[in-house]
Amino acid sequence: MGLFDMFTQEIAIDLGTANTLIIHNNKIVIDQPSIVAIERQSGKPIAVGEQAKHMQGKTHEDIRTIRPLKDGVIADFHASEHMIKEFIKQIPGIKGKLIQPALKIVICIPSGITEVEKRAVRDSAQKVNAKEVRLIYEPMAAAIGVGIDVQKPEGNMIIDIGGGTTEIAVVALGGIVCDKSVKIAGDVFTSDIAYYLRTHHNLYIGERTAERVKIEVGSAVEELDVDIEDIPVQGRDLITGKPKEIMVGYKEIARALDKSIIRIEDAVMETLSLTPPELAADIYKTGIYLAGGGALLRGLADRLHRKTGLPVFVAEDPLRAVVRGTGIALKNMDKFNFLIR
Repeated sequence: MGLFDMFTQEIAIDLGTANTLIIHNNKIVIDQPSIVAIERQSGKPIAVGEQAKHMQGKTHEDIRTIRPLKDGVIADFHASEHMIKEFIKQIPGIKGKLIQPALKIVICIPSGITEVEKRAVRDSAQKVNAKEVRLIYEPMAAAIGVGIDVQKPEGNMIIDIGGGTTEIAVVALGGIVCDKSVKIAGDVFTSDIAYYLRTHHNLYIGERTAERVKIEVGSAVEELDVDIEDIPVQGRDLITGKPKEIMVGYKEIARALDKSIIRIEDAVMETLSLTPPELAADIYKTGIYLAGGGALLRGLADRLHRKTGLPVFVAEDPLRAVVRGTGIALKNMDKFNFLIR
């Protein structure tokens, strides 16, 4: 072990549209919303993550909140760089060190990403003292995180529904055989809910409220086995301009999300139709794995099962499957030849 290795820290980053997660020493040390609050005048960032999220939708004109990633890729370079820097500073093993350690980083990226977007991710990482940066495709990381042995000559299908994109891929022999990336995921579900309440109830709600509705009574089907209580939702009445409250149940939300879920189903069917026959035979046996925050949507696995006729499994702790897989890839950096330099 050289002197360089002593000062090198290894971290795995899942840079997500909605949340950023970081693994250091095999532990998830950062799990925060991908949001930055910036002072308009100076352009200086004043808060990141959880702190910035609390400001969302409540800022005055001197402060604005930015989500630096859109559809899984960096949309605001300056803000994303600052966010990564701040999160790395908060890592317990790195925080408060006099000498900033050199970093070895593995970051996961969407499979439908362009070369320019790849470079943006890599540049952001290099600005934070990274000596070595490798990239891993998100469906690959998700597959590893769900516990699939991706090196085996066996086909597995993984669907990773994040905040900005839904990644559908068939993996075998340490590579992605066919994949589809659609820009319909958690964020679109959130705006579907806000749009539905606006058009059906004349209730104008903010993004944070719509997200809460999605988490508490979100559903992909109108008939669930368990009964979920309706919840009160507050917002502004579009007709009178006054604050008002209505009760919302999961059946309505299932109707609000229906169109978007149909598009995800279509993308799944399309990916299946592109799968080579030998791998299709494998998938018939192994089924489909769901990861990402969208996998938590009630009734979604059931609905995909009905559409495809295949068994559908939801990963345990689907929100963290991608970062777990990225962490495993970090440990096996030399063994896994599918990491992108």
